[in-house]
Amino acid sequence: MERVLPAPCSVVFRSLTEPQGLARWWGPDGFAIPSVESDLRPGGSYRIAMQPPEGNLFYLAGEFLEVAPPERLSYTFRWEDPDPEDRETVVTLSLRDAGGSSSGLVFTQGDFATERRRALHEEGWTQSLKKLEELLRLHRPESRGEGRLPY
Repeated sequence: MERVLPAPCSVVFRSLTEPQGLARWWGPDGFAIPSVESDLRPGGSYRIAMQPPEGNLFYLAGEFLEVAPPERLSYTFRWEDPDPEDRETVVTLSLRDAGGSSSGLVFTQGDFATERRRALHEEGWTQSLKKLEELLRLHRPESRGEGRLPY
């Protein structure tokens, strides 16, 4: 997936990694994120609690493989108590300056055990990245300061 996001790479990277920011945009539409734990360093771990609109709280977790602000972030992604069709995948997010205080984002995740699980993740990430883009639209360098986050 590729997106152009309306904020500089430094702001986007922080929104991708800081627990307070993640809780504002992570997850499919309607999901709440009650907690985000993160040890942002190669070899460090993270754990995100996700609450669907109707249903039980569940968790995803993983380890950071690469943390290179503000250009690149890579981590493992696994569900706690996974669906039988799930397996651990690797997420990589690469950022580049897209000019005009915008950032180009390239997102990859894989390999999936089944096409059904890949499609489910694609839908979730599409909704999540749309929420991130909307959150970043609140950030206006000229009015909020170049390094200030929109939360």
